[in-house]
Amino acid sequence: MASDTTLERALKDAREGKLDAALASMRLLVQRKPKDYDAAQVIGLLLMQAGHLPQALHHLGRAVAGAPRVAGYRNNYANALMYESPGGAVEQYRKALEIDPNYARAYLGLTIACGECGDSAAAIEAGYAGLRLQPGWVELTRNLCSQLSKCGRFEETIKLFQQVLPDAPRDAGLRQSYVYALNYLDIPVDAVARAHRDYAMCVPQITSAARTDTNPDRPLHIGILSGDMRTHSVAYFAEPFMRHRPAGCKLTIFSTASPRSGDAMRDRLAGISDNWFEVSAMSDAAVGQLIRRQGIDVLLELGGHSSGGRLGALNDAPAPVIVTAIGYPNTTGHPAVGWRIVDSITDPVGAEAFCTERLARIDPCFLCYAPIEGAPEPALPAEDGAITFGSFNVITKVGMRTLQLWAATLHAVENSRLLLKSLTIADPGTRQINLERMAAAGIPPERVDIVAHTKSVQDHLAAYSRVHVALDTVPYNGTTTTCEAMWMGVPVVTLLGDRHAARVSASLLTAVGHPEWIAQDAAQFTAIAAGLAVDRARLTALRGGLRGEFAQSILCDQDQYARRFHGAIRDAWREWCATVR
Repeated sequence: MASDTTLERALKDAREGKLDAALASMRLLVQRKPKDYDAAQVIGLLLMQAGHLPQALHHLGRAVAGAPRVAGYRNNYANALMYESPGGAVEQYRKALEIDPNYARAYLGLTIACGECGDSAAAIEAGYAGLRLQPGWVELTRNLCSQLSKCGRFEETIKLFQQVLPDAPRDAGLRQSYVYALNYLDIPVDAVARAHRDYAMCVPQITSAARTDTNPDRPLHIGILSGDMRTHSVAYFAEPFMRHRPAGCKLTIFSTASPRSGDAMRDRLAGISDNWFEVSAMSDAAVGQLIRRQGIDVLLELGGHSSGGRLGALNDAPAPVIVTAIGYPNTTGHPAVGWRIVDSITDPVGAEAFCTERLARIDPCFLCYAPIEGAPEPALPAEDGAITFGSFNVITKVGMRTLQLWAATLHAVENSRLLLKSLTIADPGTRQINLERMAAAGIPPERVDIVAHTKSVQDHLAAYSRVHVALDTVPYNGTTTTCEAMWMGVPVVTLLGDRHAARVSASLLTAVGHPEWIAQDAAQFTAIAAGLAVDRARLTALRGGLRGEFAQSILCDQDQYARRFHGAIRDAWREWCATVR
């Protein structure tokens, strides 16, 4: 009984953000009762939340060794193994199912682990098997849909979501996964906007919004809520406004990603912030309370509905002003989020109709690019090689309309080739599905080259030396890939769309000084790309000079960008102050 009380108290402490206290009490318990395998489970799970993986594996593995026929112990051990050995996790999930074929939780883990191992076919098989055992299971549906989306099976994905949503209309996680998937689909923008607005039904009525000192001109305490404060593209785009903040401005980061040591970007951002809180193990309510206790004036939410986003932490408006920026290409639909950072190209006049936030346009561009240090020098493909068009965007962005654009471009340049680079396409199932889709769109597989993985960022950038012209995706443009291509001297051709996600590349190209690569329709896209591809003199000049143009452009001016960004924050703050004084 005493053990049960200690376990319950430790779990309660962890949910409330008191992870150190929870671990202290559990360490005492496992010392007194080393054969209490339930206690071994709890301390293992808490250690995993705290980022102490080797210790977590020790305790969870000890429980499996002591009680090898308990499916739940193997499942928890597999959950921990996922971080360092997805293949080992797959083995443990399968053993759990051998012990108990009806242990549905193992199918959830198996779906995720097989996906991490690059075996989408097995992941999807496991997901459907779990749903047969437990129809309508929201968490498994989300993860199965993630695997289907990675393969480009979006119609199947949306069908599954729409089957489950009527029975769980206020499940925030389910609705977030659904609206996130919609960004990749070529469906009417107003339908996507409606789905995002519907997220509000997952948010309780806000009853006690935070207030701080209403002096409109004092130095601000800015908070950042993000799962990407690590080696991630969002961090690279966010660093300029974090580093170049106004005098007296205090910066506190609430990191929603599981802590991992040895991440250089994470260490760099921690070094320029005033406070850093690891909140991945905390409930949304506890994160919101922590933000409120820190006295944050303006909270920057950088994840939206993407992985690592914690919109649920905003449900009671823990900061007076909440702004969404950079990490999500759409409105959040959350009633506590008051502002969204954009520009006049990504969100022209009229775009307000598709957003629940006020739009803060920080022209000329809502982003700032910090070039990767140590990038190789730009190089043009060999003169006697085939003209090669390329895309290094994630394969999930490559829908049928994108493939049709690319097919027309390939056919316009005789003997040209298409080079794709995407990590997920290493999965045989994903590769096969996408090759079949390309063939259906008119791109023969024999004209496609695929690079799935490179050892380093430098190797990744060096692969652009195989590309003459980069082709963008629709309706979800590249962002980091668009910048990287230009930094490597490769022109990028984009098609101007009707929503933020479909206009990001246009904003970036304009900022660098090359709006002539922005097409207004499919025919112009082909004409621009084909014209560039066969103009060797132009390509040679770009390969030697585009990086310099980029470096001197507004897109790399960190000081000016930070002034625009913090100016928008200050304007939002002053407006709030005026409404409450």
